[in-house]
Amino acid sequence: MNQPGSRFWEIFCEVYESLPRQGPGNRVCAARALGLCRELPQSPAILDLGCGVGGQTLQLAELASGSIVAIDRHAPSIERLKAAIAERGLSQRVRALVGDMTSPEQPLESVDLIWSEGALYNIGLRNALRVCHGLLRPGGYLAFTDAVWRKENPPPEIKAGFDLGYPSMGWLDDDVAAIRNCGFELVGHFTLTDEAWWEDFYTPMETRIAELRGKYASDVEASAILDQLAEEPQMHRRHSSFYAYEFFVARRPLAQSRPEMIEALEHQARPADGDRTETRRGEHVLRDHPPGRVV
Repeated sequence: MNQPGSRFWEIFCEVYESLPRQGPGNRVCAARALGLCRELPQSPAILDLGCGVGGQTLQLAELASGSIVAIDRHAPSIERLKAAIAERGLSQRVRALVGDMTSPEQPLESVDLIWSEGALYNIGLRNALRVCHGLLRPGGYLAFTDAVWRKENPPPEIKAGFDLGYPSMGWLDDDVAAIRNCGFELVGHFTLTDEAWWEDFYTPMETRIAELRGKYASDVEASAILDQLAEEPQMHRRHSSFYAYEFFVARRPLAQSRPEMIEALEHQARPADGDRTETRRGEHVLRDHPPGRVV
C-alpha cells in the first residue's frame, strides 16, 4: 500500500485540525474513567500525553481539580489548545507544551494521573507503559484508550487500514497482559460507546468534509482525497463490530515487594513483541486519530 503524498496531508489537516478531537472519546467516558481513580489527591498533578488539540484536556479541567500539563509533538495543535486555555481562563491550571511522549521532560515520580486517549501506541504500547510507570508517583493512576480487535477475520479493507496504521494492534487480553507486565495493577476497563466515536469525531468530520467539497468542487485530486477520508466513518458504520477502543485505568502500586520490583524492572528493560514505534499516517503532521483508515 502506497504512502500518501504531501497533497493528501494538506487536505487531511484541513479536515482534522478543525475537529473537536482527533479520535474517539467523549466527556461521559472521561468521567467514567476518572471515577475509577478513586484515591487521587484533592489537587492532583495530571499529565495528558499526546493531547492533540486538547478536547479531552479541556474536559479533564472541568472534571478534575489540580494542574494539567498537556504535551503533543504537533505545534499547531498546541497553539490551538493554548488559545482555548486562554479563552476559558484556565491558564493558571493548564499548560500546553510541544514535546515528545518518549521523553516528556517531566520529573520522575512527579505525576498523580497520566491521561492519554488514543496516543500511547505511537511509541509502542509497552514502551509507553514503561515511560508512564517512571513518571507516576507510587499509587498514581494511568488512564488511556487503545484500539483492540473484537472479532476474527475482519473485512480486507479494515485489516489493511489497521495493518498500515497499527500493525501490532492486539486483543483485550494482550493489553491487560502488557499493563500487568509493566508493573501496574489493573483497576478497571470498559469499551467506548458508539456515541464516543460520533459526537466529537465522526459527525463533525463528515460536516467538515461536506464543507470542503464545496471549496474543492473543481479540484479533482482534492475531491478524491476527500472521498478517501469520508470512507473511514462509513467503514465504521459497516464494520465497527470487528474492533473497539478500550478505556483502561491502571495504577502504579503504592509499594512492591522486592521480587515484584525486580520482575517489573526486568519487563521494563526487555523489548517485547510489537514493542516498537508505530508509523502512523500523519504522526508528524497531526496528533493521533484512530487507525483503520484506508489510504
